[in-house]
Amino acid sequence: MKILIFAEQRDLQLKKHALEAVRTGRALADQTGGEAVALVIGQGVKNSAATLAGFGAHRVLIADDAKLAAYSTTAYAKIIADVANAEHADVVLMGASAMGKDCAPRAAVRLEAGLASDCIACTVENGEIVATRPVYAGKALTDIRISTAVKVLTLRPNVFSAGTSSGATATPAPVSVALTDADLATVVTGTSKSAGKMDVAEADIIVTGGRGLKGPENFGMIEELAGVLGGAVGASRAVVDAGWRPHEEQVGQTGKTVSPSLYIAVAVSGAIQHLAGMSSSKYIVAINKDKDAPIFQVADYGIVGDAFEIVPALTQETKKLLGK
Repeated sequence: MKILIFAEQRDLQLKKHALEAVRTGRALADQTGGEAVALVIGQGVKNSAATLAGFGAHRVLIADDAKLAAYSTTAYAKIIADVANAEHADVVLMGASAMGKDCAPRAAVRLEAGLASDCIACTVENGEIVATRPVYAGKALTDIRISTAVKVLTLRPNVFSAGTSSGATATPAPVSVALTDADLATVVTGTSKSAGKMDVAEADIIVTGGRGLKGPENFGMIEELAGVLGGAVGASRAVVDAGWRPHEEQVGQTGKTVSPSLYIAVAVSGAIQHLAGMSSSKYIVAINKDKDAPIFQVADYGIVGDAFEIVPALTQETKKLLGK
């Protein structure tokens, strides 16, 4: 079985979920006696792409062109589909990032392939790929077997392990890029990045604040705890809708889906839409003064009490423990 992995990069840096996808693709290839081939798209990506061999890629391909410096949903989807066809790929993997969620359905249409999105597990049964993904806002899991000749899967970030690099490198092989104006009909014209802020979708530790914090001025203690832990700041939808925090921090069904090792929910009630975005976290700690808050139903550890007393005390004890 041949596995093609689209390895996403931004500013010539491979995303963590791209390494996770490559490692997963190699595991699937090993189980089926196949080959894991990584594909990197962009401009000047040769050096970063070469490192993918250390994460398990048998071969590395690059589509390197000045026209691809900025992300284009139409162009990227075309290249992924064209390379998949040229390589006779059976499975196409990519991260369920914003780019992956945008690009995967378009590539799947071009390949006439079935798509399983936001997968949290991939196994091989009788030579067949079985993908597991959440349904009903995370209340249940379903196993999916795609019947089309080519299968497209997106993998939830932080669920699969990237492991550590073996240090191996491979000389990337260029693939021809023939793009028309129609292929570049949609292009990202600009991006902005919040200086010094960690993306909640990639963070291993997240501290999220909810409406129970009463106002934006009280998010300072959330930021401090997150900073001590080396994590990111998250926010519930109610907080974002109120204008207290930016949408990029929103965790939930209408925000970002996260799977950190540690998720601390402070004054978050735990509406089903919020749980859908964080219930796959490895460890969940809930701090809420309402003992009947739904968040406690999914929490591994719960503290019933006033967040304004608990969070500062927790921060101070964490500083002592970490020697900060």
